[in-house]
Amino acid sequence: MSTQTSSTIQFPYKRTLGPVISRFFSELTAQRIVGIRSGERVIVPPMEYDPETGNQLEPDFVEVGPAGTVVSWTWVAEPGKHHPLDRPFAYALVKLDGADTNLLHVLDAGSEDAVSTGMRVVPRWRDEPVGRIDDIVAFIPGETPEGPAAGEAQDVQTMDFFSTITYTDVLSPTLERYAASMRAGVITGQRCPKCNRVFLGRGYCSVDALILGPELEETLPDVGTVSNYTIVTPTPYPGQKETEPFARASVVLDGDEMVIAQQQIIGIPVGEIRVGMRVKAQWFPDAQRDAAEITSKGWGTVAGFIEGWLPTGEPDLPAEQFLNRVF
Repeated sequence: MSTQTSSTIQFPYKRTLGPVISRFFSELTAQRIVGIRSGERVIVPPMEYDPETGNQLEPDFVEVGPAGTVVSWTWVAEPGKHHPLDRPFAYALVKLDGADTNLLHVLDAGSEDAVSTGMRVVPRWRDEPVGRIDDIVAFIPGETPEGPAAGEAQDVQTMDFFSTITYTDVLSPTLERYAASMRAGVITGQRCPKCNRVFLGRGYCSVDALILGPELEETLPDVGTVSNYTIVTPTPYPGQKETEPFARASVVLDGDEMVIAQQQIIGIPVGEIRVGMRVKAQWFPDAQRDAAEITSKGWGTVAGFIEGWLPTGEPDLPAEQFLNRVF
């Protein structure tokens, strides 16, 4: 059976809310729900344009609720990791008192038998509001809201947003063997019998288009030389975890075997990294390597297995001999 592994890419960014949605979220921080008037109707959540006519709406805000009536609902018996609650709940359309449209939200009623169309519900407020729709943690049955005493409204103008994509990879037998050797603290590669180049976890020679089987695998040294590097100065943005300049380097393994790119050089200030510097792999402890995963994009990398590369203290090799040794 093929081994599968999942990877997640996250794109954090900050969005501005505009005057209408900003007002809606600001009011939530004070435990108030507002809609916007459009003729004889009150639209909740408020919108900048009437959804029926497309006409721009004047900023005539109206407080509604907080109690309301369930118009329709659907039960979620087995919540997943992306659901707002970790126990069975309902998604419900709630028509708040004073509103003419329905608000979609979470209904935490305890059991499916406790949910019915026409039931009365109220918000359960977050302990520390931040100006998001989940300042209402959920609606609950009854007429009296739950939560701390309301405070002053906060001015909410922007929102942090995290867009994520999760995908599943099927690992090739070559990559599985490569990961197993890395977990054991050994770098292995496959040598092409035609061009003599070595590849990590790939299973084929990208130069000669030859399949590289397990019979061509050999153990590679975990000592090498920096052939080039880049110093990155982090730019602040939502979700940024790096705050100090860091380097990413290519390391040529001893014996001119293989260039491993995008490696972290540790134990030395980034300003002292140089081409020709001798380095040795600093492996993660056994327990961390055992827990590490590798994806189909993991060939040529050692992420999760090697913490970084430490200077050995040996004399530098001539920088000239590493010209054109980027990959």
